[in-house]
Amino acid sequence: MDVEVKNDQTNTQLKDHEVKELIRRSQEGDQEARDLIIQKNMRLVWSVVQRFLNRGYEPDDLFQIGSIGLLKSVDKFDLSYDVRFSTYAVPMIIGEIQRFIRDDGTVKVSRSLKELGNKIRRARDELSKKLGKVPTVAEIASHLEISPEEVVLAQEAVRAPSSIHETVYENDGDPITLLDQIADNNETKWFDKIVLKDAIRDLDERERLIVFLRYYKDQTQSEVADRLGISQVQVSRLEKKILQQMKERMNQ
Repeated sequence: MDVEVKNDQTNTQLKDHEVKELIRRSQEGDQEARDLIIQKNMRLVWSVVQRFLNRGYEPDDLFQIGSIGLLKSVDKFDLSYDVRFSTYAVPMIIGEIQRFIRDDGTVKVSRSLKELGNKIRRARDELSKKLGKVPTVAEIASHLEISPEEVVLAQEAVRAPSSIHETVYENDGDPITLLDQIADNNETKWFDKIVLKDAIRDLDERERLIVFLRYYKDQTQSEVADRLGISQVQVSRLEKKILQQMKERMNQ
């Protein structure tokens, strides 16, 4: 999607009935109508993006995330309700951006660990000046009266995550990246695991429980049915629906 057309003429306003007609066509599978809705609502997405600037994210990245929220609102909009599309879409766009910001980063670090990490950084600077060398973990631990294990844990917790494409070694212009050192040395399998995890996260609580019991605990459909208090037939239908939903999610 080209985000350089913020002020393009495609941003001209559509009347409410025209928007709803495009939505109807989009929901019926008309890709041209779907693309036109995006073009006509770029200004709406950008207006929402303005609320989230100065948070360390590129505006164009937030625009792309906001556009996902716009597309979701197109797919879920109920044409039987007498409400303007923009009224429905704005909260969806906001929610998508907020979810992205909240979930950004693979490791969530507690405030106490962050505070300890800052104390360790200050102690390391102080000891470096005092000792004339970089202090050891044991010296930092003794200075702060904590265990060496706590020092290592806090330092690792606040360490900035590395890109899997970061060069870790280079010999005669032939760089070796972190990705090259992944244990199974299979990029496709690595990213498939990430996509699968995202697909499972999109399920509701009961659906995730069914996946967990069936594929992680290796329980039968009858055992799952007893656990959930429903019939085996219902579990079978739910499982089929869940697998289809996950397949669609992973193929996006």
